[in-house]
Amino acid sequence: MSEYLVTSATTLDGSTVDIEIADGVIDRIVPAGESDPEQFPADRRYEADGRFVTPPLIEPHVHLDATGTAGEPSWNTSGTLSEGIDIWATYKRDITAEDILERATRTVEWYAANGVTRIRTHADATEPSLTTVEALLELQSRVADIVDIQVVAFPQDGVFTDEENEDLLREAIEMGADVVGAIPHVEHTREDGVTSVELVCDLAERYDRPLDVHIDETDDPQSRFTEVLASESLKRGIGERTTASHTTAMHSYNNAYADKLIRLLDESNVSVITNPPDNSVLQGSYDDYPRRRGHTRVDELRAGGVTVGLGHDSVLDPWYHYGMADPLDAAFILVHYAHMAGRNNVPDIWEMLTAANAEIFGVDEYGLQEGHEGSLVVFDSPDAFNALRTRAPRTLVLREGDLVAQTEPAEVKVHREAGQKAIDFHR
Repeated sequence: MSEYLVTSATTLDGSTVDIEIADGVIDRIVPAGESDPEQFPADRRYEADGRFVTPPLIEPHVHLDATGTAGEPSWNTSGTLSEGIDIWATYKRDITAEDILERATRTVEWYAANGVTRIRTHADATEPSLTTVEALLELQSRVADIVDIQVVAFPQDGVFTDEENEDLLREAIEMGADVVGAIPHVEHTREDGVTSVELVCDLAERYDRPLDVHIDETDDPQSRFTEVLASESLKRGIGERTTASHTTAMHSYNNAYADKLIRLLDESNVSVITNPPDNSVLQGSYDDYPRRRGHTRVDELRAGGVTVGLGHDSVLDPWYHYGMADPLDAAFILVHYAHMAGRNNVPDIWEMLTAANAEIFGVDEYGLQEGHEGSLVVFDSPDAFNALRTRAPRTLVLREGDLVAQTEPAEVKVHREAGQKAIDFHR
């Protein structure tokens, strides 16, 4: 039916509204109480009772081929990116499509329950059989009823570290991968890293694909491939379709160079994705004390006009052993990790989770506006601050007017001498 009525929902600006969805599109947004519930079937109405509402969440960066493999065949004891890559290299030797599909489908369902209706996943395009790419392309159709998926052809082990990898990357794109990836900082030399960036820019132009590059995901201040990506994107006019993922070396750059790079990113229109769960544990792993946070400069990038999205990156895999596929977990880590704990930062966090991620994903007609897609998330919380603070359950998830997920929040009671008392964690 693709129609729904949500009444008495609280938006980011504090307004309480009714949202009417017809034919999968937001038809009307009016002050609370102005809608006529009788115009909608009983099973197509939801009383939000003042709960917080946003557009659907978007996951711009995750690895669904590796999700659910944490501890297999071993745990990452050093907490480093390189050990994670080694563990994954062992696991993928015997990987099958059904194995990937079973694990990835479970994680996608977790994402949907958490209000995510779009996911960009990287697929390891250095796995020799490309089963990883094949499986995630199959996943697109298997979960199309709840999420839209973009697959990135991602050369996990580098393009030039093995003579077959460049051909594998091209084949992955021709198989139907939606986005072209790279990882220049794992190439053997600086020169090979630069050449890999130039190559994937060529491929993106040739195949008319966006770019999403794992880049400078290291604590090494000499790793400076982001400038190459931004410069190439500027020269070719492809910056609006280009994303620099991680850029954690920026944490260790001197301020003069970081300022130059941020201005170049802004000029080139290249976006950045920060991934707090992974980079909070992977970065600084080689440090004694004081130990670096190894986090990209979110505040300075945003102040410099750069679009910065917010991703989870890994869910239960060799790089990050935790996670429930919840973007609010990633946001909660960012609050602390990036010194964004001020009340004034709350709108910034939600902008990254919603509008910035939508821009990176390439979504049109996104957001709670009349005429835009009828998709939204209701949180069991009265406002943006409390939803983030409590990582509130998603009581309702709609996708183009159809129900995707709903949650009945737990009822908590404390038993005291005077009797039991219901507990509400909101303030």
